[in-house]
Amino acid sequence: MFTNKHVVVALIVAPVLSILAWFAVGNLTGEKAAPAQPGKAYPLLEKSNCRYVSGICELENQDLKITLRLDETVGLSLELTASHELEAALMSVSHPDRDPGPRAMQAADAKGFRWRLPLSDVPSDDERIRLVISAAQSAYFADASTRFLQAEE
Repeated sequence: MFTNKHVVVALIVAPVLSILAWFAVGNLTGEKAAPAQPGKAYPLLEKSNCRYVSGICELENQDLKITLRLDETVGLSLELTASHELEAALMSVSHPDRDPGPRAMQAADAKGFRWRLPLSDVPSDDERIRLVISAAQSAYFADASTRFLQAEE
């Protein structure tokens, strides 16, 4: 069976053609990313480094990328760095059952790319970060783990 050159060529070409067809169908009929519409709300995707002790949590939507990290230079605070200028940022760091509500973050630079939220202590492993930001007249929201802030065991 494998001595026939036509069978061997078919066994090589068929998988390549099927993969190319899969990409072509995805590009032709797949959903296209659209720019954010003013006045609408969009979720931010929690990247995998938020679920592990990494020191950094990345959140993103198509073109907006947010990085969260603990900053201990001037007191203890949670620092947010954005890829785009933000108009406002609200954050809550608490246990899901005892959420006191969001607090306004303080702008750490004049352009609105860096924001800080002062903390009294490092959040525990069972607490969650809830974030709402406003950029280009659109709202973005996220719910992320605080596992990335924990000390390595």
